[in-house]
Amino acid sequence: MPEMRFRVRWPDGAVQQCYSPSTIIEDYLEVGRTYQVTDFVERSRQALRIADERVRAKFGGFGCTAAEGQLAEINATAREHPSDGRVVVEAMHSPAGRRR
Repeated sequence: MPEMRFRVRWPDGAVQQCYSPSTIIEDYLEVGRTYQVTDFVERSRQALRIADERVRAKFGGFGCTAAEGQLAEINATAREHPSDGRVVVEAMHSPAGRRR
């Protein structure tokens, strides 16, 4: 599956490298755009759940534990920040090197 990596900067300046097993993340997050923490979490949740479903469909019912783990990391980090704080999507690329 065409996986994607994306980098975000949290309200406290911390940078997090994130993973999606599908390019669907591009439909939910835009490089250079700023999202409220709650909006970023919801968009990530929607995209990573769809990505997990795509993996499950392709691999005979086996979901993507990396997508589940990434969502758990995003949720944990989000709890450390005010819900109205700002998250910036700094970069997005496929491991093959396609950058956005």
